[in-house]
Amino acid sequence: MTETKTPSKLEKILASGHLAVTSECGPPRGSDPEVITKKAELIKDYVDAINITDNQTSVTRLCSLASCIHLKLMGLEPVLQMVVRDRNRIALQSDILGAASFDIHNILCLSGDHQVFGDNPQGQNVFDIDSMQLIQTVRHMRDEGKFLGGDEIQRPPKMFVGAAANPFADPFEIRVPRLAKKVAAGAEFIQTQCIYNLDKFEKWLEQARDRGLHEKVHILAGVTPLKSAGMAKYMKNRVPGMDVPDEVVNRMSGIPKEKQAEEGIKICVETIQRLKEVEGVRGFHIMAIEWEEKVPEIVESSGLYPRPKVD
Repeated sequence: MTETKTPSKLEKILASGHLAVTSECGPPRGSDPEVITKKAELIKDYVDAINITDNQTSVTRLCSLASCIHLKLMGLEPVLQMVVRDRNRIALQSDILGAASFDIHNILCLSGDHQVFGDNPQGQNVFDIDSMQLIQTVRHMRDEGKFLGGDEIQRPPKMFVGAAANPFADPFEIRVPRLAKKVAAGAEFIQTQCIYNLDKFEKWLEQARDRGLHEKVHILAGVTPLKSAGMAKYMKNRVPGMDVPDEVVNRMSGIPKEKQAEEGIKICVETIQRLKEVEGVRGFHIMAIEWEEKVPEIVESSGLYPRPKVD
């Protein structure tokens, strides 16, 4: 792993060989910061860093950067999610500097959901650069200390650079080559799509190991607890790039409604416990969508608590 010299706590935990735990919070559809700070309070002692989503599903929300600043003011470790859908390269570089000015040291570079899925389907997407190029941009600004235009940066951003990976999207055979491209672009950690098909994920990871990618990037396996059988069916049938096997749907459906949430937590914990033993898994990204209060239980039950301390 390349020495990056960033002050990221998340990077230090990964570099020390501990399994990392991250989670995420979606900002509110308004300007009240308490929405984000209350979510963070629920999970802060159980995770190493907290992702803040960037207008996820193309729905307008409090911006990721401001939300990350609120976490930083709480003494927490944010991961700034940044999509290329909404900004050109000028604005992206500007926001990277804005984050760096508040000593935000983690960034997750994403494409972003297409705007037709959101509350402003008539909005114009930008996609001046793609997510691969955003990874390269952050690394260029950090490692070369220069803007894309070539000028020197006064106090370059010290960012630990992440990207997303979906082992389940079609066609499967390009999933690992796409991961390799992100690693070549400069990604240092990966957070995956939420995993329900463990066999397929392990096959993807095996192919990544065959190419030595697990030694070049820290892979955090994504998990999302299911609240109900209805949620399992929706994710299986309606969410692109999601792979929820019939056995998971049937397991959730075979439980009385009042116990389905408990069963969803159990499945999530079983997933983590199985993947903890798989070579190449360096941690877990727990996406408890509007269900942050369950993150402590998941972390404790999975044997990932207490979290390690790093200087």
